[in-house]
Amino acid sequence: MHPSRHARRIHPIHGIFAITALAAATLMPLSARADDAPSPCTALKRIVAAAPTGFSQLTPEDGKGIAQPYGDDAHCGAAKGSYECSWTPSGGAGSSTTALQAVAADIASCLPDATHDVNSPARQHFYIGPRERRTQITAMPAGANKVKLVVSGK
Repeated sequence: MHPSRHARRIHPIHGIFAITALAAATLMPLSARADDAPSPCTALKRIVAAAPTGFSQLTPEDGKGIAQPYGDDAHCGAAKGSYECSWTPSGGAGSSTTALQAVAADIASCLPDATHDVNSPARQHFYIGPRERRTQITAMPAGANKVKLVVSGK
């Protein structure tokens, strides 16, 4: 029996490259991907949902997903009638003005029922719900190079 004219032998060097690449891929540790990071939407929705109960069930970790795309030093926590996070913008959100605009875009896309009533370089403000049960969401500069997000409810 004769081999087909179209059949080709794999050159030994190509086989070695293929085996080496496959071995390297299986031995590499699994790394975190951007998709594994906490979602700003998940964090925002969780915080807003906690407003009617005074944010008592939230931890400092609950808000870090909001800041993570823009800075890695977020400090968050519940305070009297509000939940606050502050962080230093880094990477692509180098200035607090850029970070404020990015956070406002996240709020608008994650919370489509929110009304965006203040849009300025010094303050981004949204609210959700009727006046008597309104949740307020405010992003603003905090000092020279920090951003602060405050969610408060009635």
